[in-house]
Amino acid sequence: MKVIAAYLLAQLGGNSNPSSNDLKKILNSVGAEIDDVKIELLLSQVEGKDINELIAAGKQRLASTTCMSFGFVDVVEEKKEEKKVEKVEESDEEDFNFSLFD
Repeated sequence: MKVIAAYLLAQLGGNSNPSSNDLKKILNSVGAEIDDVKIELLLSQVEGKDINELIAAGKQRLASTTCMSFGFVDVVEEKKEEKKVEKVEESDEEDFNFSLFD
């Protein structure tokens, strides 16, 4: 993600074709670890492509994954509800032999 962020920052800064050195300068400026393999991989994948088209394609992919993940979120919430119910049942069985005013 850091490499992608650096690439986008370079684009926003007016560099329509950032090089490996440009990305390294950006990453160095914030003290981020530099991974040459990731930088080269990103640059090879975006070479000759318009950044606006890449972002639009990414938004479409994100929208389709978000719709699918809502079902997963519901399952997780149901499991949390089940755990809460179990804990309440356990506490009902406990014997409280004390008074609040002792």
